[in-house]
Amino acid sequence: MNPSYVADLAARTLAEDLGGSVDVTSVATIPADQVDTADVVARASGVVAGLAVAAAVFEQASDGAAVFEPRVVDGAAVERGDILVTVSGPTRALLTAERSALNLLCRASGVATHTRRWVDALAGTGATVLDTRKTTPGLRALEKYAVRCGGGDNKRMGLYDVAMIKDNHKLAAGSITAAYEAVRRAFPDVPVQVEVTTVEEAREAVEAGATFLLLDNMEPPLLREVVAAVGAKAELEATGGLTLDRVREFAETGVDYLSVGGLTHSSPILDIALDLRARES
Repeated sequence: MNPSYVADLAARTLAEDLGGSVDVTSVATIPADQVDTADVVARASGVVAGLAVAAAVFEQASDGAAVFEPRVVDGAAVERGDILVTVSGPTRALLTAERSALNLLCRASGVATHTRRWVDALAGTGATVLDTRKTTPGLRALEKYAVRCGGGDNKRMGLYDVAMIKDNHKLAAGSITAAYEAVRRAFPDVPVQVEVTTVEEAREAVEAGATFLLLDNMEPPLLREVVAAVGAKAELEATGGLTLDRVREFAETGVDYLSVGGLTHSSPILDIALDLRARES
């Protein structure tokens, strides 16, 4: 992730929690000069992602005084009870940062954990699982990074880096060919993907020059037909209605990719907590 994005996300998350004020509970109950150590602990098994963002939250909350010591790296598989990070510093700052850091770390690790399940389900098929733009507003870069930590890959980041000709674009332009040619004229250097729903549309897209097709809501028998018809001429991505219990069936049709919006829009968090170590008496 871009360091400026990480710093900005940490700042925005802290600002949301503090509301322009202070952590009234910590300020009231903890002396300003008190220093402690805490452990960031996995409360469930999963895959870690987002350590850099969590570190930035503690750094900003403590004005650089916190020492953040990861015990694992992003992408690591962890078990319940594993210590992910040890962080030391002003106690007020540690507790002020706690929820903001954990919200981001739990969210990213949940996406990575969910993605790893899909990756494991596809093992040996040669197909890659991709994310989509169905992300949490403001967290797209973090969530897409988490997908990579889980072993998946990213599709386009936004509307600017890949042109995707979907059904509404085809209708507005008049045809697949007309839409494809219009994009090529306007943005000759931008990659283009064309959404198709039939073998005939797949053939038309390839004949127009497309080399990347999105096969929307096709069952395995139809996917096999498209693979046989144009698979040698274009990369093929299946999407729509995919579930973990059936994803292997779709992958074994010969498609190159399977895109799953649920990697980001439906991933539960990975439960992670911060435990302040007991002070010596």
